[in-house]
Amino acid sequence: MFLNWLAKHLAAYLSKQVSQNSVRTSTYEALEKTLKPGDVLLIDGETRISVAIKYLTQSTWSHAVLYLGPEAGLGTTPDGEPYTLIEADLEFGIRTLPLSFYRHSHMRICRPVGLNDNDIRLLTDYSLSRLGNQYDLKNVFDLARYLIQTPPVPSRHRHKLLTFGSGDPTRTICSTFIAEGFQRLRYPILPTVQTLPSNDPHCANCIREHFRIRQTSLFTPRDFDASPYFKIVKPTLEGNFDFRALDWTD
Repeated sequence: MFLNWLAKHLAAYLSKQVSQNSVRTSTYEALEKTLKPGDVLLIDGETRISVAIKYLTQSTWSHAVLYLGPEAGLGTTPDGEPYTLIEADLEFGIRTLPLSFYRHSHMRICRPVGLNDNDIRLLTDYSLSRLGNQYDLKNVFDLARYLIQTPPVPSRHRHKLLTFGSGDPTRTICSTFIAEGFQRLRYPILPTVQTLPSNDPHCANCIREHFRIRQTSLFTPRDFDASPYFKIVKPTLEGNFDFRALDWTD
């Protein structure tokens, strides 16, 4: 009981905003028009926990959110705005949100390629089945520890500090929740690739590749950005961008 109480208050502390990000890479209207179900939104967070995640992963991105769209049946806000996003939140666990929740955030769209309607349905069903699951509190304590004192770990190994966790399948963090959904579709993010001889008698030097799914607790938000299987989509360029039309102040 005491640990749960402590974790709850620690999560509230880590979720407090500590900076104001002034970077904006597109208008909200352009973002809304560009998004498609299955897109992963990477968020440049401004909270205390974001500081820890950015340091450990050496990345701009501290949070990942899954966009499922207004047709996913996630419900609506009291004002009638559809819930289109689903995320694993530090304080509230896995929850749905309207897109406007991140209206003022610096973000990046990472789009899986080739998903069909059935894939989106399976991804949606999986996400809805996880609603209400809690954030992995073990990770809360780990992240708080690294905020208190910067660990003397080489940058190439810092991301491994995020692989701690309780092992409880009803608890998760933002990127592992989304990664598990895509791996259920057998959609690659950053799989382990094993090369083997092709056994082709006509090609002695040919090889074949075998893909192996990585443990979901090893994923961080930056992995969707680094993945060669997710397309980076920029709303400003999707809207017939013409640099000649910009109004420059000389």
